Amino acid sequence: MESEGQYHIHCGRGEVGRFCVLPGDPGRSEKIAAFLDGARFVAQNREFRTYTGSLSGVPVTVTSTGIGGPSAAIAMEELAAAGVDTFIRVGTCGGIDTSVRSGDVIVATAAVRMEGTSREYAPVEYPAAADFGVTEALVRAAGSLGLRWHAGVVQSKDSFYGQHSPERMPVSRELLDKWEAWKRLGVLGSEMECAALYTVAASLRVRCGAVLNVIWNQERKAAGLSDPDDFDTGRGIRAAVEAIRLLITEEGNHGKKPEE
Repeated sequence: MESEGQYHIHCGRGEVGRFCVLPGDPGRSEKIAAFLDGARFVAQNREFRTYTGSLSGVPVTVTSTGIGGPSAAIAMEELAAAGVDTFIRVGTCGGIDTSVRSGDVIVATAAVRMEGTSREYAPVEYPAAADFGVTEALVRAAGSLGLRWHAGVVQSKDSFYGQHSPERMPVSRELLDKWEAWKRLGVLGSEMECAALYTVAASLRVRCGAVLNVIWNQERKAAGLSDPDDFDTGRGIRAAVEAIRLLITEEGNHGKKPEE
């Protein structure tokens, strides 16, 4: 296969498909690749572990991005340069709205840009929004699989401990006030990559959506509501794979996006 050897991901054109699933954890790449036909290991460098297989005869790639927006943006930039134009992030999140329970999945329609990466791509007024077609496919996939799902806005942050230990931070008042604002605005969950990915995707004119496995909800716990931790990431993986199948089937021409 022809390879242009992208600097960080160590793979290039001919080694990746048009569709790509983006987990954070490199250890999850192989788990996702098992859902593809004929998946093979392509490359690993740092946090970027890549496999390529196929769904319905169309090449599909899985590349891990590590934690946070900076490395996720690098992966998307280099994968897009290698030929990917449709991305689905599969990750984990914590719930914020008390309607969201551990074990649910969230299809993230947009993300609060409480991170730094997206600011190097777009002014702060620009919304970090998911692609509608990818989002709609994820919603249908989650429904067809019988998952408990929500679709709505998530918060993207840079500091895990800024959320979980805000009181000890020098900027504690700002963190606590903004968290209260997200609650009042009905933000569904908190994670670390969607805002960067959605903004980078817009700048590159590629498509991106996300499905997130809810592993806990600190607001439900604080309210005394049932919320046992749930670390099963399989629900989001199945939804992403099914969404790609739907897109391939409906777009025809062997999964190529219809000409505008």
